[in-house]
Amino acid sequence: MKNSNTFLHIFKQLISENDINLICERHQYIDKARKFSVFNLINFFSLASLNQWKSFRHSCNLQDRFHYSTVSKKAKDVPFAIAKDLFQLILSRMNRSMIRKSKLPKTLLAIDSTTITLGENRLPWARFHGKRSGIKLHVAIENSTTMPVNVEESVALTHDSLMLQDLIDPTCIIVADRGYFQITRSDKFKETKQDFVIRMKSNIQIAYARPLKRAVSETVEASNIVGDYSCLVGTTQNRSKLRHRIVEFIDYEGKTIRVITNLYNLSSETIAQIYKDRWAIETFFKWLKQHLNLSTIFGTSKNAVYTQLYTALLTHVILNGVYRILNKRISYKKLSLLEFARKLSADKLDFEWHYFLDDSINFILSNYG
Repeated sequence: MKNSNTFLHIFKQLISENDINLICERHQYIDKARKFSVFNLINFFSLASLNQWKSFRHSCNLQDRFHYSTVSKKAKDVPFAIAKDLFQLILSRMNRSMIRKSKLPKTLLAIDSTTITLGENRLPWARFHGKRSGIKLHVAIENSTTMPVNVEESVALTHDSLMLQDLIDPTCIIVADRGYFQITRSDKFKETKQDFVIRMKSNIQIAYARPLKRAVSETVEASNIVGDYSCLVGTTQNRSKLRHRIVEFIDYEGKTIRVITNLYNLSSETIAQIYKDRWAIETFFKWLKQHLNLSTIFGTSKNAVYTQLYTALLTHVILNGVYRILNKRISYKKLSLLEFARKLSADKLDFEWHYFLDDSINFILSNYG
């Protein structure tokens, strides 16, 4: 693999062939290949993501090492669950090394999905609207680090709301858009003490509203809050059993936003800010698509498609995790994540970044161990 030797150096320290072999054994996959193993496949997709290669053929022409048909057949044959487990493994190693500071009582977990569409003949097993096919990644990220905490895959027609249960975490405050709102879900979250801030649909009715008193210290000049009350939500035919807190505020476009929550110990301004902070996950998806080639799908089988996507996510976790730890050690020539990724890909990192690189990787591994 000729491109980005520095990245491969990081990759091979954080993920060993033994790690991949153990995961293969768990999934009862026997890797019979001698020249192009599962380890090579994950390396290939990771570099394809980082260098934004266009296809199997284009990637192999650039590397001049493996024939594209060899890579394509391997991608179709290897269960994508292997790449998913590998992603979870590296995620656990990175997240244990990240130091988080927050003024909130719990970690803020933003939940949303991104859809990747292709022509109707590319993915016949994932038909979408019109002459398109498509798949989705349902993601929960920790806002303070923009690191994914959980990811699930599905075809594009799967409704976001159906996947929420697989992404929530009772130790976190989940924040989500209106596609995840359900009246019965709000009651369940309150009963199970799952903290949440979810935007309500505009047509949801409220009943028996009672304004909540605000302390003098919470009064903010030029506040965008226009309502803060508790109520029942829904019509008489479908109404919540429990009372919920509703916060209404004006967004930057002048629109009124209503969010429902079970957090009564935070100010209405803080609740509004929590929902605004949900934008971090939109930025996360945009970064993946623009800089890690998430929208360019090489294969057509489930294994090839999802292996590529989970490897792209794995690549982001490595880049973001190493970057954040390195950035704390650098005294000058600070870089953005994008600048770091580009310099790493081109093997043009400044001396100080190179100097602390192995030390940062050892820090990650020691925290995991």
